[in-house]
Amino acid sequence: MSRRVINNKVLIINAGVLAGVTAVIGGILGGKNISAESANASVTVGSACTMTATVNTAHTTEIPAGTAKTDIGSTTLKTICNDVGGYAIYAVGYSNNEYGNNKMLNGTNEINTGTGSSASNWNISLSQVTTGTYATTIDGGFGSYSAIPATYTKVAHRDSMTDSTTGSSINLTYGAYVASTQAPGDYVGKVKFTMVHPATEVPPQPQPSTARCINYFPNGSNVIGTMGCQSATDNASVTLLASNFSRTGYGFAGWSDAYDYATNPSAHFYGPQETITAPEGTTANGLSLYAVWIKSQGSLQDTSKVASVCSSLTTAPTDGTANLSSVSALTDQRDGETYAIAKLADDNCWMIENLRLEAEDTRSDANKALAQGYGTSSTYGSFSGLADAESTGFTSTYTANGLYYSGTQEGTASIDIGTSNYPAYRMPRYNNINTSTRASSPTSNSVAMYSYGNYYTWHAAIADLTYNSTNNSSVTNTSLCPTGWHLPTGGAAYASDNTSGVNVTGDTSTFREFYNLGYKTMDEVKTAYEDTPNSGYAYYSSNTTNSANKTANQAFRSFPNNFLYSGRFNTSSAYGRGSYGYYWSSTAYGSYGSYYLRLYSSNVNPGTDGINKYYGYSIRCTVSAGT
Repeated sequence: MSRRVINNKVLIINAGVLAGVTAVIGGILGGKNISAESANASVTVGSACTMTATVNTAHTTEIPAGTAKTDIGSTTLKTICNDVGGYAIYAVGYSNNEYGNNKMLNGTNEINTGTGSSASNWNISLSQVTTGTYATTIDGGFGSYSAIPATYTKVAHRDSMTDSTTGSSINLTYGAYVASTQAPGDYVGKVKFTMVHPATEVPPQPQPSTARCINYFPNGSNVIGTMGCQSATDNASVTLLASNFSRTGYGFAGWSDAYDYATNPSAHFYGPQETITAPEGTTANGLSLYAVWIKSQGSLQDTSKVASVCSSLTTAPTDGTANLSSVSALTDQRDGETYAIAKLADDNCWMIENLRLEAEDTRSDANKALAQGYGTSSTYGSFSGLADAESTGFTSTYTANGLYYSGTQEGTASIDIGTSNYPAYRMPRYNNINTSTRASSPTSNSVAMYSYGNYYTWHAAIADLTYNSTNNSSVTNTSLCPTGWHLPTGGAAYASDNTSGVNVTGDTSTFREFYNLGYKTMDEVKTAYEDTPNSGYAYYSSNTTNSANKTANQAFRSFPNNFLYSGRFNTSSAYGRGSYGYYWSSTAYGSYGSYYLRLYSSNVNPGTDGINKYYGYSIRCTVSAGT
């Protein structure tokens, strides 16, 4: 009688998402005829959810030919979770560390998963350990021996749990039947278990791509938006598509070639419009890219939270390569939009998504004061900077900010907004937020992409309540950025007009955040430029070759910088989306314009040129990491 040996291994992955709930602690001091009340104190309690494994008995056994055996080894999974939304445990076959491989392997020989006695098979069973308050529900028949899933399948869950110390436990055991015809040897199988919370979450999993296509997948629960196939072949140079996905409570940080990027050390990250070389196999099998989501850690307006998050991040290198340690996410309390943020090469935090703030006329008055610098006067109202619906006010008569362009520069343009100076026309935007207006399945960057955000005139960008006046000076104290954040400064700090030395012609005292994004201080800028005046800055120099400019452009668009070719808005149309990128600075350029960052396919102009203030451009916000 021949003998068959089966080794079962279980891989336990700790997985979880963080959330916050605020508890308010108050105190009252009192005495006879005396009363005093302390200020409110507050603490944030994050979700603490973990899963650990204890191997009770070895998952190895010998099975004689033609027999079955159950209870092959035992492992206890203990879950601890204070998420009121509960948690769920998913399982999938993972033999040879391949997702979905639910066989037991021995070279070319294999044992399929399943139950029964007509052919060799192996299976899994879950049993309850904890009973009572925190008992876990066993799903899908896994309370008895069942086939190992080929895709992530929920095997246990709790719909609500608030205990971060006691937790609950379940046991895992394996069974197998070996037919008399099975080749002898050591067969190894593996199952991967993942815990997610709340219980409505679904773990990401690999998706099939289409031949000659780059396919984009949402890779998470409750994601809105669709994307189609972007044509690509082996070794072709391809500029990736901007994202058309959104997920409440999460910031979008870019694309990854790994569905399990959070735990996969070999995962590669790309900016949403980074240019890549399509890998071998794209022609035959296509390429799958997955949205990288970062859960919000709090409020963009909470200065202490911003300081804490920024100080915890590592600085992203200037070549665009990084991992998730340089990225986080925070939520704008004005409209609930969440933005991924990163500590970039200047050691400050930047939003790495374009601003999407827009009007919602149905909000209550208390919620309409959406930007710092906005007043509550009867003339302008507290909602003064925000746009009407896309269909309102955008005619051939109006420029992007609703000012009638009479052929003169913006500073002297006449005002013609119907019968009154209604300020809502000051903030133009192309309606990418309303999901009903999104392209159903965009396949190119020229369509309306959610991540392009909204477009704003300079007066709207700086939250200028006197929108019909000429503003010739830089503005640093007000903007549409969240409180505590600001528009980047523009203008060139240094310039060189020859190849033999440095000719300092710009402002040598002011750090220009767009121009010097690769440096931390003015001293670093000056030293680097004087040492090698024609080698260029970390991202740009007017003396660099076209090849170097292309490299600079790529660096701006690479993860985690993520600047987009979001184009611009003028009159009643958007232009250049997918081809050019334009971003406002806070620095005025004479009487009619402002400095701005411009990305072209062949070069970068990092805030050294000015443009008319009436164009609708994108907004990125930044904050000192020491805030």
